[in-house]
Amino acid sequence: MKKTIISIFAAVIALSSCQSLDLVSTYQVASSNVWGKATLARQAVNGIYNEFYTRSSTNVNEDNWNVMYEAYSSVMDTDKNWYENQKVCYGNGTPSSGTFSEMYKYYYTFVFRANDAITHIDQVPDMDASEKAKLKAEAKFLRAYGYMNLNVLYRGVPLYLEYIEDASKANRPRSAEKEVWEAIIKDLTDCVEEEALPDRYLAGSQDYGRVSKGVALAYRGQAYQWMAARSGEDPRHYIELALADYEALEDLGYALYTGDGANSFKTLLKPANEQCDEMIFAIRCTQTPGMGNPRAVLFGNRDTGVTSGAWNNYIPNPAYVESFENADGSKFDWEDYCPGWNDMTPEQRSVFFLRNEMTDNEKADMTEYGADMSRYQSKSNESRIQAAYDNRDPRLKMSIITPYSVYHGGIAGVAYDFTLRWPYRADTKEPRDIRTDTNSMYYYLWRKYVPEGLENTIRWVYEQDNILCRYAEILLRRAECLNELDRTDEAVALVNMVRSRAGHILLNTNSYTTVAGKDDMRERIRNEFYWELGGEDSMYFNELRWGVWLDRKFRDRSSGNVGEMNSNGLMQIWGSKTYTWYALGDYVVAWPIPAKEREMNPSLTQNPGWND
Repeated sequence: MKKTIISIFAAVIALSSCQSLDLVSTYQVASSNVWGKATLARQAVNGIYNEFYTRSSTNVNEDNWNVMYEAYSSVMDTDKNWYENQKVCYGNGTPSSGTFSEMYKYYYTFVFRANDAITHIDQVPDMDASEKAKLKAEAKFLRAYGYMNLNVLYRGVPLYLEYIEDASKANRPRSAEKEVWEAIIKDLTDCVEEEALPDRYLAGSQDYGRVSKGVALAYRGQAYQWMAARSGEDPRHYIELALADYEALEDLGYALYTGDGANSFKTLLKPANEQCDEMIFAIRCTQTPGMGNPRAVLFGNRDTGVTSGAWNNYIPNPAYVESFENADGSKFDWEDYCPGWNDMTPEQRSVFFLRNEMTDNEKADMTEYGADMSRYQSKSNESRIQAAYDNRDPRLKMSIITPYSVYHGGIAGVAYDFTLRWPYRADTKEPRDIRTDTNSMYYYLWRKYVPEGLENTIRWVYEQDNILCRYAEILLRRAECLNELDRTDEAVALVNMVRSRAGHILLNTNSYTTVAGKDDMRERIRNEFYWELGGEDSMYFNELRWGVWLDRKFRDRSSGNVGEMNSNGLMQIWGSKTYTWYALGDYVVAWPIPAKEREMNPSLTQNPGWND
């Protein structure tokens, strides 16, 4: 199967290449000959899929704009070497920033390549009508995918729904946000109604990873939810439409993966399960340069068993980790495990995270740092802090490497167990501490998407597919819809399916988990999104859709406190900040139209608040 991926997605040919809008008009197709032969036409459609690898390959460490969406959310932050690239969070963004223009160009490449195929595929002489219809439907989905991302980020962009041969004519003004959503829904509806498009591809199919009706239904449901949130109309109609699409996915055979019992949530994100019934749409990855899953490196650590280790560029935010419930469904409170926590400074709290039997020099260093060493327990400091993580929603320790938990990694081709201790000593001899790129700081680390042992030994070629949509998210979206339609009991049942798979206590089991009406359930569902999907590039768009992004990203919510705006940022586990995010204003919820695009096309108006 891995060899098949190359033939599906990697066959980008110069004839079908097109660039998105730029000062130099280079996006048009170089030759119409591609549509004179079926083999070339197929490659042209494959070339649209190939754009997924532009943002999901090794380029992610080379291009400033290639920051994972999850890093824009409240779930995680970026190490100090990268954080200036997040222009809407760092506070230094202008319409001239490369991040905004490169992302704009990237998604318009989907649009223009798709328009080329949609316009010309019918004229291919040696291709039957059914295949033409199927490839046209795939191209329409990929055009809708490009526009979905553009519309979320920029909130209204020019609509090009046909092939434009003369680049100088690509000078349309922005369409209204609602109009773009309507065009997206039209494309996705054409996919759903196309008889030549299969319902879904089953594991082992040579076409696994291509667009199907199931994929189109999942994304049309999301588009309806955006219409409910952003159209300004009564949302109920769009919520009902979204619910119908999500319910149809169950009829197609999608289901939660439960094949590994209590470990199913953790092993779901392993190569062996990448084609299970939970997966709806994913970027196929393989052990080939430029086609691997980059999160193995960007989420890993120096003891991840790849060549020279991984980088831990993306770091879970403490408030996110603290949000995970206790095992009985009650809210986590540091005071239950570390009495006096709330009255201490972050530096004083660091004492709770110190390793057992520290040396005199280590104690002196931590005293100078500001740790309250009067609370240090030389023989039991580690077990005290471990207890704060042991009695929690199981998804916490399956997603995050928490203090004094074990990670099975490797060095120089040999697998070892490593433990996240502080202060760090060494990873080359027992008891083997986890080594990171940030050894002078004590951060949470990711388990999700990170290879274990010698599962993967070469950088950038981890074969685990990069998931774009899975059925657990659909169940939570269904629950959202049901709850908003005042069918809260039905929503509870769906959320409990997700919690049950993870081995977490079910809703309405005790006083902590009893749902107190629609508003309470809304917050519970949103929390489930974080705990189930954190780290999977879903939460930035969800926070924008819910209208909570500014509050969540820029307020420090760690340790049970809600700080002032612009108080959140990268911080050590105990709360000491490495840097702080800064919102220029409420207007940053929408990205600016790139200055170079407005220079090329003066009819483009700028989003409020952004000055060229």
